[in-house]
Amino acid sequence: VQLQASGGGLVQAGESLKLSCTASVMISQFAAVAWHRQAPGKQREFVARISITSGGDTMAADSVKDRFTISRDNVKNTVYLQINRLKPEDTGVYYCGGRWGTKDYWGQGTQVTVSS
Repeated sequence: VQLQASGGGLVQAGESLKLSCTASVMISQFAAVAWHRQAPGKQREFVARISITSGGDTMAADSVKDRFTISRDNVKNTVYLQINRLKPEDTGVYYCGGRWGTKDYWGQGTQVTVSS
């Protein structure tokens, strides 16, 4: 099982980005898919999560829930992370991962850099 995050880049503060997470298996086979991020010099932190098997319930970290939205597109087999009003502190590597069976899988991340 492989996941791949994409869509990062260099943007200015206040702009938006939409990150994509694709998988080598059907997204519908995951129990849940999540986004985490790791800022330079900091530990990886939870960003947002979408339940696949429980009606698509979503949740996001309190620090970002007013700007970050997680969603999924079954036809495109993709989970998205919409990030609005980007801030320099959003800079980091964004990873997507999911629970498939009894194991968690994480892919290589995508770099998001926000300039002030």
